Amino acid sequence: MRLSFAAIRRFRFSLPQRIAAGLLLLFLAQGLWLTNRQTLSDRDYQYARCGREMWEHPSPLTGYYTSCGNIHDGVLAYRLAGLPLTLNLAYERFADNFRKPEDKVVQTLDTTASTWELRHQMTHILLLLRLPFLGAGLVLGAGIWWVTRRMFGNLGGYTALALYVFSPDVLRASISPNPEILTALATFAAIYTCIGVAHAMQGPRRKWRPRILLLTACFGAVAASHIAALGLVFALGLAFMLYIAEGRRSQVLPVLLLSTVGAFLLLFAGYGFSPDAFSYVFRSDAAHLAFSLEPGRHFFTTFSNAGLTIATIAALLLYIALKRTIYFGNTAPLLAALVLGMLITVGVPGTPLLWALPFVFSFIAGVFADAYDNPRGRIAIAAAGSIVLLQAVFCLLALPGLL
Repeated sequence: MRLSFAAIRRFRFSLPQRIAAGLLLLFLAQGLWLTNRQTLSDRDYQYARCGREMWEHPSPLTGYYTSCGNIHDGVLAYRLAGLPLTLNLAYERFADNFRKPEDKVVQTLDTTASTWELRHQMTHILLLLRLPFLGAGLVLGAGIWWVTRRMFGNLGGYTALALYVFSPDVLRASISPNPEILTALATFAAIYTCIGVAHAMQGPRRKWRPRILLLTACFGAVAASHIAALGLVFALGLAFMLYIAEGRRSQVLPVLLLSTVGAFLLLFAGYGFSPDAFSYVFRSDAAHLAFSLEPGRHFFTTFSNAGLTIATIAALLLYIALKRTIYFGNTAPLLAALVLGMLITVGVPGTPLLWALPFVFSFIAGVFADAYDNPRGRIAIAAAGSIVLLQAVFCLLALPGLL
């Protein structure tokens, strides 16, 4: 208890945390505004029905894991979409015990009752479906700020978070049930956890275990959100860890293999420990990838991303022109962004470019932070502020088009 209270006392909600919280509230406000103007779609129906089936009962169709078929990718997205609905229905059933017969919300205790058929009786289904994904967007924003602030200082953290908050593609992914925002979060967390584990390997072994457990959880989230991303994370993590873990390089591969085995065990748990359902991960072509520059070209030529385009070009020019910007903290997110941004999924729908965006924001923050520290830092700060303001304006103008 003393340790817990000591940890609480060390946490301070000072000015940097307040600014970050304010930016995240702007992100939440945009997400809620967009959600309030949406209507339930066929995709919502699929996630609501099949997500609930994973939590409550198997599919009535013999031979299939859910009535959507055998889910061969993105099981985490289905489970997160269905969990609030399952909990909400359980609460309504419990509350019905204290209601008059005519006021009951759920008229039957039949466990096969579908949330979709009850959508006119239960409230807030559209919001409940989206809350886990909007929450993932908030956690990803907080993670970007935490990483970039630790590496590049307060101004670097603000730059990355502000660009993230006003990114239309991130907002779009956060306001509908889908595995993309979950994959972006898990990939970003896994890569930087790999880097953290490599740094910890330079110290005593007693500090390894918690970080390796965290890495296993991150790998599991990556596998459960999009199986193709797991191989990419493994390869990038291996490269970065081998670079950092000088003197411990022989132990890097065993650590990553152990975390990968743990990730597949977590993925197996995501399928309810059903061997047949789990086997479809390996029998499908969900992990097939190909190279393409088209997603990047489309993203950086879209009007609503004008501020991000200018920031990325400026960061690349500064990275090439200023020797002080060429170091691991800037190069690692640049390499990750390039690898992820030039890929497309072939077997199943996916948006690797969205997985790359957190690394783009981190790269921009790192290079701009170096520019802030030079003798003309005030000019750099003013220029970066103008770019962020420009992106904010374009994003707000594009909000109705995200529906």
